[in-house]
Amino acid sequence: MMKTQDLVQDALQTLEIEAQAVLALKERIGDAFCDAISLMAECQGRVVITGMGKSGLICQKIAATMASTGTPAFFLHPAEGIHGDLGMLMKGDVVLAVSNSGETEEILRILPVIKRLGLKLITMSGNPASTLSRAGDVSLDISVDREACPLGLAPTASTTATLAMGDALAIALLRIHEFKPEDFALFHPGGALGKRLLLRVDDLMHRDQAVPLVSLQTTVKEALFEITHKKLGVTGIVDRDGGLVGVFTDGDLRRCLEGCLSCLEGSIESVMCRHPKRILRHNLAAKALQRMEEYQITSLFVFEQEEDRVPVGIIHLHDLLKAGVV
Repeated sequence: MMKTQDLVQDALQTLEIEAQAVLALKERIGDAFCDAISLMAECQGRVVITGMGKSGLICQKIAATMASTGTPAFFLHPAEGIHGDLGMLMKGDVVLAVSNSGETEEILRILPVIKRLGLKLITMSGNPASTLSRAGDVSLDISVDREACPLGLAPTASTTATLAMGDALAIALLRIHEFKPEDFALFHPGGALGKRLLLRVDDLMHRDQAVPLVSLQTTVKEALFEITHKKLGVTGIVDRDGGLVGVFTDGDLRRCLEGCLSCLEGSIESVMCRHPKRILRHNLAAKALQRMEEYQITSLFVFEQEEDRVPVGIIHLHDLLKAGVV
């Protein structure tokens, strides 16, 4: 059995070799990189990324990253391509072909079809003199000094460098497309980020008869019935014009009862909290959460415009929790 110290040393050496492989790419970010970006940014179709074996797995990740950051892209398996899947290619596409050796048979066999269709070809190879590199309209050098594998066989540093170069391409394209967080959320509606960036107060708020409201003339006891009936732990207090002038919560009720039980028969106006916190219906639900955390409250009354006095709804912390915004 290997000693713990030896295992740790092997791990550290692996990280060091792979870190050096990535850092070495900095010297190769130049004209070829910019030319590759121009081809992909200006293409009228999709970026089609192809690679075999371990390179193919990296290609799938690169394609997924590009697709989620504003660059239409998909992965084409070269072995499946030579058996019919080349029909996925269409005029206007740009192909990004990846092979560490630059001599992968399945990749080389699809090159004539790519050329026949008149598609631009970007290559990523660890051998600038390889058949693949020489066939590319633009060729990117992803060579490494050595693999982290002590046998020099398993793709390790080379696949890490390939992934890093792919990320560099994706981020540069993101900048060119002026991709924003809201755009990212559109492609990730099921994730927590998508919910935070897509859901608005209007999507989650209670409205119409579900909004707890009482008049200034209401007693505390009557207000308690409204709070209980609407099940939000709060009621708003409105004037004759329906304008919101105060708020009363179940927490306020407990504090009242600690002082005197007779407060139940008193007017809600005498115990309500004035200047209730508010939010606009078109605001992001995440902003509602931020405001609740800021004021340490669990609900906000919702308005159409900043200057409006009549609420159109109410949003509760539980609504945000249920929607996955929190």
